[in-house]
Amino acid sequence: MPDKEMKLQLQTNSTPKGIEVIAITAGIGNGWIFQPAVLQASAPLWDKAECYTDHTPGNHSVRDLGGILSNPQWDEVIQGVRAILTPTGPAAQVVRDIAEAAITHPTLPVGLSADILMRVDEKKVLEIVKVKSLDIVTHPARGGKFVRVLQSKGQNNMTEEIEEVSTEEEETTDPQVMLANKLASLQSILGEQERQTKLQEQIAASDKLLAEQCKYLLNSALVASRLPEVTQTRLRKGFEGTVFQPAQLQASIEEARAEVSALTGSAAVQGPSRVHGMFDTTDQLQCAVEDLLSAPRDEDKKALKVARLSGIRELYLMLTGDYDLHGGFDPIRAQFGGTTADFSGLVKNALNKIIVNSFDRMGKAGYDWWKRIVLVEHFNNLNLITGTLVGTIASLPSVAEQAEYTELAVGDNPETASFTKYGGYIPLTLEAIDRDETRKLTQYAVELGNAAMRNISEQIAAIFSANAGAGPTMADGGALFNATAVTSVTGHANLLTTALGTTYAAWETVAAAMYNQPMLVKQAASYYGTGKKLAVDPKFCLVPRALKGAAEALFVPRWASLVPSIATSGGPTYGGSVEVLTVPDWTDATDWAAVADPAVAPSIILGERFGVAPEVYIAGNETDAAVFMNDEHRLKVRQFLALVVGDFRPLANNHV
Repeated sequence: MPDKEMKLQLQTNSTPKGIEVIAITAGIGNGWIFQPAVLQASAPLWDKAECYTDHTPGNHSVRDLGGILSNPQWDEVIQGVRAILTPTGPAAQVVRDIAEAAITHPTLPVGLSADILMRVDEKKVLEIVKVKSLDIVTHPARGGKFVRVLQSKGQNNMTEEIEEVSTEEEETTDPQVMLANKLASLQSILGEQERQTKLQEQIAASDKLLAEQCKYLLNSALVASRLPEVTQTRLRKGFEGTVFQPAQLQASIEEARAEVSALTGSAAVQGPSRVHGMFDTTDQLQCAVEDLLSAPRDEDKKALKVARLSGIRELYLMLTGDYDLHGGFDPIRAQFGGTTADFSGLVKNALNKIIVNSFDRMGKAGYDWWKRIVLVEHFNNLNLITGTLVGTIASLPSVAEQAEYTELAVGDNPETASFTKYGGYIPLTLEAIDRDETRKLTQYAVELGNAAMRNISEQIAAIFSANAGAGPTMADGGALFNATAVTSVTGHANLLTTALGTTYAAWETVAAAMYNQPMLVKQAASYYGTGKKLAVDPKFCLVPRALKGAAEALFVPRWASLVPSIATSGGPTYGGSVEVLTVPDWTDATDWAAVADPAVAPSIILGERFGVAPEVYIAGNETDAAVFMNDEHRLKVRQFLALVVGDFRPLANNHV
């Protein structure tokens, strides 16, 4: 075979040194307005920003790291920020492949999207505070894209001409040539295996380096945390020898700090001083919310210095990141790692304090008159409550020597009542949050507390005014207040029709009737009205506002001299021994009542399941129906109360 001379062209590509990209351009993205001046001012913030292969809620995985930005510059022509993206990290090749595809095929919906923190006003971006990353996504929001691949020796491929002399045809049957070709193929396969082995060694070395970096980070973070040694040891065991995200370690350290604060906050002693508290971010946030809503702080946090919030809108956006008012939680934009639950919990705690304060203030304004005449009891379930009146023994009979003891006639009279649930809710709409209606939210809480106190006052006042002054029906079949003789099974003899007047005459009649009431012996014929006297005078005079002046003229000592006709020589005087209680719920101007001291002769029992003051709940999670269907957080107030009159004897009613 004659020799054949061939001339081949060998093309060599230089190694890429980076990818020119446009990070962001002026315009509207995700509803936010980015102006050129704001973007130009942010140019230095893009330096050393990471590039990941996708947006990820929370913290990115190190496996998705594909590059890092450098040399950011403002481009006046495109009204945007240009930078160099250098592929690096586990996903570097993915970045190169996507960049090449995007540049080659501009119609592909692939580009770059910024993950940033920004300060805004309405929909206008005022300042870019921090650039977290520039990530590869589909359908980017604001102009991010790949421009071109930069080469280390210029942008054009170099072509070299070399001459090669081939002395063989393309095909040959020579055994020696065929053997040589097989050896060459085998060497090629072995070379590929060697390359793969080296690649695996490089990956292993990279993993080892990453583990060493995590170890160094773990040691540094634990030393800087100043946590107790036993807590550091526990955290070290959980992270040592593993590859982790820095945010995971920081979150664990913050949880450990909160745990140590809860365990030792009330016992942190320095030098000769007494106990001092420890405060964390949650304490500061709670105090800031309480200051915002004008709620009182806890005693141990009154001196804590916190930044003042501008309104409920700032608090909501700061904790949820819900700038689009979807009613949910955006972990990328939220600060302090908050959630909608954190927002609801902080607001609920502050509103609870406002409601309790409002509840107490309304009571001091006159609506807690009932506390003086009622016995309050706590119950652990919502079963019927029972006010059992046990019969008294008139006198112990004598027993003769060796004679049998006789059974004593004694019984009981149980009165029952069921719990009633009271409550309602007030909506806190997303529109109200966006309008920053903080004062309205505070007033809502005040009204809820006022309503809860008025509710109790109304229920107890109705015991005396219901059924035209007869009150509820007792277990013996008689009305609570009636004029029937006590020798009858239904007789109570505690309903009168005498006006209060300007002398003690009416009061003396009521006092004598209550004093002479026979105590219960046994609910059976021949025992009605046979017990010993109650022998207790009334302690409280209950009046409507119209009779307050007349009652105080009778019973307040400093006024006694102004009414010379009150006490005749040798007659009864009650000045200073009777307390006047004004019932704001009574509308009749002439009716009044008398009640004995419940510490001596209890009658009305107020049962509570979860406390007398109301409970407050807030439904505000993005999964709650109200948030999804109505765009509103709901503030619910609830009371479980039960009223029972255990004994009619310490009560007297005058239905004039």
